[in-house]
Amino acid sequence: MTTAETLASGRERGATVWLTGLPSAGKTTLAFALAERLRAEGHRVEVLDGDEIREFLSQGLGFSREDRHTNVTRIGFVAQKLAANGVKVLAPVIAPFADSRDAVRERHAANDTEFLEIHVATPVELCSERDVKGLYAKQAAGEISGLTGVDDPYEAPEKPELRLQTQGRTVAESAAELHAFLTERGLA
Repeated sequence: MTTAETLASGRERGATVWLTGLPSAGKTTLAFALAERLRAEGHRVEVLDGDEIREFLSQGLGFSREDRHTNVTRIGFVAQKLAANGVKVLAPVIAPFADSRDAVRERHAANDTEFLEIHVATPVELCSERDVKGLYAKQAAGEISGLTGVDDPYEAPEKPELRLQTQGRTVAESAAELHAFLTERGLA
């Protein structure tokens, strides 16, 4: 069903809201806060957390550029299928390479499904302070390498639909900005 057909049928309009950013930028926390608010308003919402997908759908993939691309496009495939069926999909996924995010965007466009790229633009210094999973500390100690944004590339989106600055803001404030953005788009 195309977006126009969905609207004509009265069904809820789905979309993929792709939250990209560095590790510990706040993508997942933001996605779950927004999902709670959207569900309270009666929307069908699914969070496709990058870490959970890696554990259950992409188990066995490493962190080479090719494996990261495969992981991102798998998440994009699932997101597009859900969004095409009226679900608001929140995908907090690092997705460090622009070409991988572009492939997901193209899949959505080819299937007439809305895709919104949100750059959770948290400075690496703040991400390192948060260090939710201890990755920055392990990288600094030489225990791991290939940390996105530190010793492995992160290609920030050049033209995201929204660049969300989180520094100095609460989760509630950032979630409110994203909710307002979705409201302007007719999605909330």
